[in-house]
Amino acid sequence: MYSLNKVQLIGNLTRDPEVKQIPSGQMVCTLGIATNRSWKDQSGNKQDATEFHNIVCWGKLAEIAGQYIKKGTKVYFEGRLQTRSWDDKETGKKQYKTEIVAENMIILTPKGMTESGQNFGGGIQESSPAPAAESSFTPAPAEDKISVEDLPF
Repeated sequence: MYSLNKVQLIGNLTRDPEVKQIPSGQMVCTLGIATNRSWKDQSGNKQDATEFHNIVCWGKLAEIAGQYIKKGTKVYFEGRLQTRSWDDKETGKKQYKTEIVAENMIILTPKGMTESGQNFGGGIQESSPAPAAESSFTPAPAEDKISVEDLPF
């Protein structure tokens, strides 16, 4: 039997990434994202729910995340679930934390903008080469937009 541990999330960063270098020299970045879900209940009323996820990036992906994304950025993450445990020094009880270990990231917010349209300054500069994990979103010019009538089906 095979097993699969794969997570795909699209959400907005809830805080700026925290990048650190561990004693071995490897870079690690921790961040949080929020995902939203909407549905209609049995009465037909719209319901919304938000889930918060902890993300961990390692190596080059950690460096890219720390440099190119900020609070409010919409990002796609692909990775795996991992639960770690430790003994709490104050209570003596075992603590658990489940997080997504990112293996791929695509930045969905256009360069220099947060999801609300605010410029988050710094970070990405027009002259900077785009990293491999960053999307190259460029809106189509108005004359190149496709209308429903142009579709062949």
